Formats: sequence, structure tokens, C-alpha cells
Amino acid sequence: MSILKKPLVTEKVSALNEKGKYGFVVDVNANKVEIKKAVEDMYGVTVEDVNTMKYQGKAKSRYTKSRIVSGRTNSFKKAIVTVAEGEVIDFYSGI
Repeated sequence: MSILKKPLVTEKVSALNEKGKYGFVVDVNANKVEIKKAVEDMYGVTVEDVNTMKYQGKAKSRYTKSRIVSGRTNSFKKAIVTVAEGEVIDFYSGI
């Protein structure tokens, strides 16, 4: 089970990166202790704080020739991780 799904690269989270806070989409069943351990192992930084939030999937519908197709997007969980002073996570190092 992979705890960290992908890093969040949005304008709002990029502004938080300057303050030492990084965002990740994580597994829905992961808790804060597991998220902290996964970030420390993967990026080699010291994690001071983890804040999590769950998002319910949105209802979506689209119109096709024959009928209206409706459904939901997937639910997901975000984690905002605060690292120790002076440490950084570089998401773009492998590009």
C-alpha cells in the first residue's frame, strides 16, 4: 500500500512551500503517523507537523447523444506536511 499518491503542485500549495509546508495526495486510510514516516523515508527530511483533510467526490454529469451520463469523481485525502526549519523538498530534481 502506497501512502503517498502524488505531490500537490498548485498555486496555493506552492505559496506554502516558501513557509516549509508541502502538500500531498495520500491514501484515504492513512493516518498522520504513517504519512509522517512515509515523507521522512522518501525525502530524507524531518517532519514537524501533519495536517490532513478529506474531500468527498463531486457529482458530475455530461450530456451525450442518447442520454445524460451522471456519476461521481473519486474521494481523496490531502496532507499538508510541515518540515523542520531550513529543510526543503525538491519535487523537480528528477526532471
